[in-house]
Amino acid sequence: MTYDDIEDAFFFVSSGVPYDHYAIIHRVTGETFYSSELSDYDDLPEDVDENDDYLAIPHKNDLGLGKPLVISFARQQCPEDIDRILAIFSGQGAYSRYKDFLEEKDLLDAWYAYESNATREALMKWASENGLVVNG
Repeated sequence: MTYDDIEDAFFFVSSGVPYDHYAIIHRVTGETFYSSELSDYDDLPEDVDENDDYLAIPHKNDLGLGKPLVISFARQQCPEDIDRILAIFSGQGAYSRYKDFLEEKDLLDAWYAYESNATREALMKWASENGLVVNG
C-alpha cells in the first residue's frame, strides 16, 4: 500500500466530525473502502466486522492532529497570540478564522508545511504500530 492511499483515506475520514465518515484498509491487499453517514454511501465489505485483516483509518483527532497541533504550532511560531488563537477555537468556523489569522501574520505557508509534516509522521507511526508496510 502507498502512503498516498492511507493519506487519502485519512483526509476522507477527517473531513467531518468523528464518525461521519469511515475508511477501512485491508492489511494484506492495501485496498481501501469508504463509508459516509452523511450521504448514505457504503462501500464497506460485508465481512469487515469479522475479519481482522481490515483496519479502520483514524480521524485526525485520534492522532492529536486537531486543536493540539494548532496550539503546538502557535507556541513555536507566535506564542504571543495564544490567547487569540484559543478564542478563535471557541466557536464555529474556527479553522477558517484560524487560516485568516495566519494569513494576516504571513504564517499560512508555514502552517501548511507544519501540518503536512505532522500528519505524515503521525500516519506513518500509526501504520507501523498496526503492522502496515507503507511504500512511498
